[in-house]
This record gives sequence, C-alpha cells and structure tokens, in this order.
Amino acid sequence: MTRQSGMADREPCPWRIIDDVGGAFCMGNIGGGMWHSIKGARMAPAGARFAGSLSAVQARAPVLGGQFAIWGGIFACFDCSLTALRQKEDPWNSIISGAATGGTLALRAGPQAAASAAAVGGVLLALIEGMGIMFGKMFAPPSPDQMIAEQQRYDPTAPPTQGGLF
Repeated sequence: MTRQSGMADREPCPWRIIDDVGGAFCMGNIGGGMWHSIKGARMAPAGARFAGSLSAVQARAPVLGGQFAIWGGIFACFDCSLTALRQKEDPWNSIISGAATGGTLALRAGPQAAASAAAVGGVLLALIEGMGIMFGKMFAPPSPDQMIAEQQRYDPTAPPTQGGLF
C-alpha cells in the first residue's frame, strides 16, 4: 500500500479545526513574541530595555495569538464546510475559505469593508495556494514516464526516431 501525500493526509474535519486553532495560536504567539520583544525594547527607556521587552511580550503576544487562533478557527470551519459540500479537497476550498473568513471578520465594519476584506483574503490564499502548487511541482520527483523520456532524449545509443536525411 502506498502512502498518498498532500491534502489526503490531513486530519478529519472536527479534529482539523482544533489542530488549526492550536497551530494558529502558536504561530501568533511566536510571531507576536518576536515582534513585541523588539518593539518593547525600542520603546523602553535606555536602562530598562530588557524589562520593557519582556513586559510588551507578556501584554501583547497572547492577544496576537488569540487573533490568529480566531482567524484559523473560522478558516478551518469554512474549509471543512466547503469540503463537505463540494465532496472534494482542492485549492478552491482554501481560496473561498480565505475570502469568506476575511469577509466574516470584517462584517461589523460594514458591507464595503467586508467585501474588500473578502477580496484581500481570497487573493492572499490564492497566492499561498499558487506558491504551494508551484513548489510542489518544482520539487516533486519525476514520474517514471518523464524519466524514460529524459533517458531516451539524451541517450546516444537509442534507436533513431526519424529515418534518413532531410
């Protein structure tokens, strides 16, 4: 039995949502910790840089982690819902989920803000999915058919495919 790679390896949907929330919370905390440690040190007086950095990280990094977790949870809910509705997992689910998440999170600011946030979310997820597909194709091992074609193209002992001179 061969193991498939890609989206088929992901957790089933109820657990995927919890996974995504936890992963997003960790990413937000780590990124927020780095960002706010630098910002806190720069804003602190000269003698208290380390204390200012630590204070800023303690106050703001969990907030950013929580915001990332909310985004990740809503995104995962939309992604699982689209997977169930469409009965397939493809990049379109992520793109539509990104747009729906952006629009949902900006709904309180009004329909115009929700529409622009949805467009930004969809474009960002399309870029991320496009980069994932591009890197997947770049670094994927060649198929057996491609390997045979490459060997025949550069093999001087291969029989000629065209007869005679033109």
